[in-house]
Amino acid sequence: MAGAPGVGYKIVATVTGLKGRCNAGHQVGDSFEISCYDTGGLCGWLYHDIFPHLSAFQFGGKFPWWEGDSIELECPDRYNLLTLKLERVTRE
Repeated sequence: MAGAPGVGYKIVATVTGLKGRCNAGHQVGDSFEISCYDTGGLCGWLYHDIFPHLSAFQFGGKFPWWEGDSIELECPDRYNLLTLKLERVTRE
């Protein structure tokens, strides 16, 4: 893809926890931009798992248990559990 179209909110992902070893090489403190158009380097398993939440979050949706402009999501690999915080930022 030539580039993400820049629609919706900008989403910044930060690794906030890791129990074990991330197979994609992520470490606690890693921060990067992701969207429905760009995986930001996440492995396919994690990206697939969070995509429904990511798409709602990027386009202004919410679920009753979400508060504010950040949510925490977890990797589906329970043996190497990675916790990811997504923050919604208004585009400039």
